[in-house]
Amino acid sequence: MPCRPPDDAERREGQHRAASGAPRNRRPGRIGRIGRIGTWPAVALTVAVLVAANLVMHRWTGLSVLSGLSDLSGLVTAVVVSALLLGVLRWAGGTRADAGLAPGTLARGTRWALVLIALVAAVYLVGALLPATRTLFEDRRYDGMSGSELTLRVLVLVPVGTVLVEEIAFRGVLYGLVHRARGALWATTVSSLLFGLWHVLPSLHLATAKPALTAVFGDSALGGVLAVVAAVLFTAAAGVLFCELRRRSGSLLAPMGLHWAVNAFGYVAGFLLR
Repeated sequence: MPCRPPDDAERREGQHRAASGAPRNRRPGRIGRIGRIGTWPAVALTVAVLVAANLVMHRWTGLSVLSGLSDLSGLVTAVVVSALLLGVLRWAGGTRADAGLAPGTLARGTRWALVLIALVAAVYLVGALLPATRTLFEDRRYDGMSGSELTLRVLVLVPVGTVLVEEIAFRGVLYGLVHRARGALWATTVSSLLFGLWHVLPSLHLATAKPALTAVFGDSALGGVLAVVAAVLFTAAAGVLFCELRRRSGSLLAPMGLHWAVNAFGYVAGFLLR
């Protein structure tokens, strides 16, 4: 069957596509079909996902990093939440670079991470050896912990159940979304404040778990509230440091390395000084 010659409109459309470099017969992707989400709706959706995840991990199932309960569920939750949040970032038009995961920055981020891990190890070693600071590592929650459980927490639960989800959420997705709209100062502020609030539920019994904090805040209800406020402020300040590491290194691996070292070596020191 002979083909119908193109009319003037079709020729003009073909010439426009050729000039602009647009491919012919390109089918829209899934995100293209449903449309992009705005930056602030994406931030709100991210916060909603994190609120639900926080309740699941620390309230509804009794799961926390130190509880020893439902560890597998915690790992699954962390991986699912991380994937969901990266999907929200992509839905908002974000890239791997916005999340701090651009391939070109991974080597630099790895170097930063290794240096930070070594520094934290040195600080913890000195702190554990000095009598004046040794009591800071005492924690009743380590009583009864076995060597195999310590290894599981240091090598699996901390890097996946804590570091992965928190760094992707706060220094990856939230930081990346806000940075695209308002810059580094706003991104650091929003990310760090929310990171501090993320630690409200896991800090509820902190004053009675650590003898050093019990001596400061006491074991009353008011002392418990003050300990939670202190934990929120401390973790928010830590969030500022993590964001700055992300900004300076250009990679999420730098704050990931520091975050893992602080938590993991804290476990090791607390376990050895029981």
